Amino acid sequence: MPAEFTIVIPARYGSTRLPGKPLLELGGKPMIVHVCERALEAGASEVVVATDDERIARAVDGLPVTAMLTRPEHASGTERLAEVAERRAWSDDTIVVNLQGDEPFMESALLRALAAALERREDCRVATLAAPIHQPEEIFDPNVVKVVTDGESRALYFSRAAVPWDRESFAQGMAAPKPGQGMPYRRHIGVYAYTAAYLRRYVDLAPSPLEHIERLEQLRILWHGDRILVVPVEGAPAPGVDTAADLERAERHLSGGTP
Repeated sequence: MPAEFTIVIPARYGSTRLPGKPLLELGGKPMIVHVCERALEAGASEVVVATDDERIARAVDGLPVTAMLTRPEHASGTERLAEVAERRAWSDDTIVVNLQGDEPFMESALLRALAAALERREDCRVATLAAPIHQPEEIFDPNVVKVVTDGESRALYFSRAAVPWDRESFAQGMAAPKPGQGMPYRRHIGVYAYTAAYLRRYVDLAPSPLEHIERLEQLRILWHGDRILVVPVEGAPAPGVDTAADLERAERHLSGGTP
């Protein structure tokens, strides 16, 4: 039986690099509408758009989703999810998938797989996705977040650096480890599932030094001793939209051009 889950889409108006990002048009309609459509395709029992701006709420009017105005002072999308979980009074074991409002190409199958994996693992209350890295240059790209796991697929660390460090291959000047050697490099895909109980815990956790250094919010979870299940998938979806250049690339992708 498929896992039952909800999807919350945090959508903030005041993006630093691209103000009003959720309302920017992509293929003739606001980007937030594309994201809602991906969420609805995943078969969630409920889809909530959690926003700080009435214009974003109005943009999804007419879709079978719930628009909720949340507090403007949240420092992250995860905090916005926690407010929604509290106001909706979801039970502790409710699975909540965090789908960012700038991910118009997220694949619905990945969202279902993420929720199902978390439901099966009683030892983890947070789950995320990772895909193999095939291009050597991505290993050293700080914009590509790498993840290393233990033998039970639980995250050991996330980093913008080249982890794990292949001492022998890199010492010989190789751009990447030889095929079949060591642990494969995996790219983190920034979509998460939580239990509602963990969202309530998260808002009480202090920020960690590691998350400030790496600029990776998920390191707060590991710092405080909690586990993140990393679900392997074959490939990453088309990237989200952070900048004006990303928006142009997304238009090309939507029209069938080069990503």
